[in-house]
Amino acid sequence: MPKFYPIYLNISDKKCVIVGGGDVAYRKACSLREAEAKVTVVSPEFCENFLNDGNFDLNKKEYEVSDINNASIVVASTNNEEVNKTVYADAVKMNIPVNVVDQPHLCSFIVPSMIRRGDLCVSISTGGTGPALARNIRESLEERFGPEYADFTALLSIMRKLAMSKITDDKKRKNVLQNLADDKYLTMIKQSGRDAAEKEMRKTIEECG
Repeated sequence: MPKFYPIYLNISDKKCVIVGGGDVAYRKACSLREAEAKVTVVSPEFCENFLNDGNFDLNKKEYEVSDINNASIVVASTNNEEVNKTVYADAVKMNIPVNVVDQPHLCSFIVPSMIRRGDLCVSISTGGTGPALARNIRESLEERFGPEYADFTALLSIMRKLAMSKITDDKKRKNVLQNLADDKYLTMIKQSGRDAAEKEMRKTIEECG
């Protein structure tokens, strides 16, 4: 098995192609859409989820190599092994990152199991050798990283910009930014709400500004 290098890609507004129209392909397409990609799906048939969604470019046809022209990434998720192999070979020739679902030997990239809380993304991977284990670890971490992290990361983004504009001394600014990431504000969000945490974070910045 190859050793994969972990990386996060910016695919916003970029063409990403899914070959396959089943439920697994739909989940992959939704994940790409969440990253704001422009998702094209190629398949002779589509599951109900695709047909009812209305947010994807559906091409009802057999796969052809021209379907992946100018794609940033390609995902193959068909029940036809020969089609999957063809998609993989075509993408490799065109230097396009490609993933064939559940076949790590036909992948130039793999998709980890993920927890998303706003801008926070925690990813777990076993390199394609144990997806069930990665899923189990993800489920055990979902309680640890609750929905409050979405508010916390959103606040940190705002407060970081404020601190950068208010505090000119590099050392003070660094200390404040470290302070703003403290778990005490996360606890405050859970117990008293986002507004209470924001008030205290702004106070911290003003005292050092």
